[in-house]
Amino acid sequence: MQSARKLSNIQLELLKMFSFDLSEEQLIEIKGLLTNYFGEKITDQMDKLFEENNWGDEQIEKWSKEHMRTKYED
Repeated sequence: MQSARKLSNIQLELLKMFSFDLSEEQLIEIKGLLTNYFGEKITDQMDKLFEENNWGDEQIEKWSKEHMRTKYED
């Protein structure tokens, strides 16, 4: 049996904020807002990583030619 996990701070805050039912349209809109928010955070972190390592188009091209998959073993 799996033990109960503690809710994260964001889960608790969202539960407090949305203790009422939303329309399907509102729910989709809020999911979009959250997706955009976290997408921007990821983009900012990637931009920072590229800047810190002086990576550019040449590095991306190099990565595109690498074979990085590994064989899955049971």
